[in-house]
Amino acid sequence: MKLSISTKLYCNYTLEETIKRVAALGYPGIEIWGGRPHAYYRDMDQQSISSIRETIDKTGILISGFIPAQFGYPTNLCSPIVSIRKDSVEYIKHSIDTSVALGCKKVSLCPGRTLYGQGYVKGMQQLTASLDELVEYALIKDVLLLLEPAHMLESDLVLTVEEGARLIEGRQYQNMGIALDTGHCHVNKESLVDSLYILQQKKIPLHIHLDDNNTLSDQHKIPGEGTINFIPFLKALDEVGYDGFLTVELGFDYTSSPDAAAYQSRQKVLALLKEAKET
Repeated sequence: MKLSISTKLYCNYTLEETIKRVAALGYPGIEIWGGRPHAYYRDMDQQSISSIRETIDKTGILISGFIPAQFGYPTNLCSPIVSIRKDSVEYIKHSIDTSVALGCKKVSLCPGRTLYGQGYVKGMQQLTASLDELVEYALIKDVLLLLEPAHMLESDLVLTVEEGARLIEGRQYQNMGIALDTGHCHVNKESLVDSLYILQQKKIPLHIHLDDNNTLSDQHKIPGEGTINFIPFLKALDEVGYDGFLTVELGFDYTSSPDAAAYQSRQKVLALLKEAKET
């Protein structure tokens, strides 16, 4: 398992500066946020892409994934409003192109939330129509899409890992996995270990976001600052042979001192990994 961190923590820094700082802190990986000022597609001309790739090459850091700006942003893949849904699909397609241009072939997706009066059935119809189109586009680009189950304040369609796995299996999406967010699972009162075994049993690709909370809200705290017991989950990951990235994804409260938060997160996760191996 390798350690990564989401660049959204450094939303007050350029992406190039963020990459340099994260690499200097000892992270082997970085997950690129597709919002401004980092990698929003409208800003990604050839000069910008070349500059970012040069910085990546110089630091030797790996891109663990690409996450378009979604939750709370002007995109909603399940919207009943045609223009919004169409614009959202196009935004993700552009984000896929940006991710590929930067050298990454893993792109995360958020299910979205229905509008008042839309209802679950219509919401799922709109969501799957959007996903069908994106899956087809991603196949052409040889990109793995990662559906991220949310919690009730962010979605009313795909909340649990099991629901996400059922959707992927039911629609037979061959190029879609699950982005398992430990904080989302904790708010939803899901078992992290059981969620992992569900994905393993169904042979669904896995990507992990590590963050913590107090079960009451999705705080995206440094692992160990909330109430999640990470040890059984980390032990289970080791047992199933997971060799991907563990991507720390911190909340807005840490953005005023991102270096300190990134450093503390790395130290804490490495300590948790050591403890998991020794118990």
